[in-house]
Amino acid sequence: MLINDQNYLEIVNDIKTRIAEAQRGAVLSAMKELNILYWNIGKIVNEKNVWGSKFVDNLSRDIKLSFPKVQGYSPRNLRYMAKFNEIFPDFQILQRALQNLPWRTNIAIIDKIKNPDEMLWYAHEAAKNGWSRNLLVHQIELELYKRQVLAHKVTNFDLQLPPPQSELVEQAIKDPYIFEVVALKPLKHERDVEDALVQSVTNLLLEFGTGFAFIKNQYHIQVGEQDFYIDLLFYNLELRCYFVIELKSGNFDPRDAGQLNFYCSAIDGLLKKKHDNDTIGLLLCKDKDNMVAEYALRKINSPIGVAEYKIINKLPKELENVLPSAEDIKTRIKFE
Repeated sequence: MLINDQNYLEIVNDIKTRIAEAQRGAVLSAMKELNILYWNIGKIVNEKNVWGSKFVDNLSRDIKLSFPKVQGYSPRNLRYMAKFNEIFPDFQILQRALQNLPWRTNIAIIDKIKNPDEMLWYAHEAAKNGWSRNLLVHQIELELYKRQVLAHKVTNFDLQLPPPQSELVEQAIKDPYIFEVVALKPLKHERDVEDALVQSVTNLLLEFGTGFAFIKNQYHIQVGEQDFYIDLLFYNLELRCYFVIELKSGNFDPRDAGQLNFYCSAIDGLLKKKHDNDTIGLLLCKDKDNMVAEYALRKINSPIGVAEYKIINKLPKELENVLPSAEDIKTRIKFE
């Protein structure tokens, strides 16, 4: 059904002019300009639509008549533009968080998340980390926002680190950490499956986030006449500090905090340079009592956090018995 209305025709011409200007500037394909264009079209649709559902359908048809080679103006996509503008009416928010993401990524954020603050957080993380749309969706499904922003984190960072470093380190950790196990094919032997699982967990340890540079697993230190081995040692380039990470196969034990405190102190004495910040300790365990962990950290001198870890098993049931334990991860983990 055609809309023969002067106001409607003016709206169509306005949108056509915007599209033509974007094409002439050779920036339509650029994510920034495309998102701004879509946001503005969505604003027009929201402000000028007095014809109901037929407005969007007719608008889509008329745009395609004028720009037959240009895709992206289906009724469905125009409704996404309207929703995009409705959720983020502040243009400054668009400029800060959303304009540098592919449009399909913004659609995924709109589809998968309801809370605007959470949307903006994922948009910022996706742009900062260079996530693909699929990786973004995966992070949403793993509830990264809940684990990194909303989680009740057990740390002593506020006691042992000066601001703003304490806040930055707090933001960098999660609870729980999720190590996803994916079966690789072909799987000829059970040992092949087990090794593949260990390697999968290894890769997912890098979900610690941007800035983490791996140094070594089972990192050897000598203190006095004794030898010690740190499960995982990282250096964070953004926080400018070492991260000592210990994996525990069982529940949190207060004695574990003392061991991790010793390792952090040793790394500070053996590796830390003048430009480095204090070494951070992170203890990953299968389960923890938050109150016990909080008391255990209260008098610890090193900045330490305690978090749980979970393993997601995606193997067929007949192969579940070859899953590695946390001890396997600690002793057999291999980095390239």
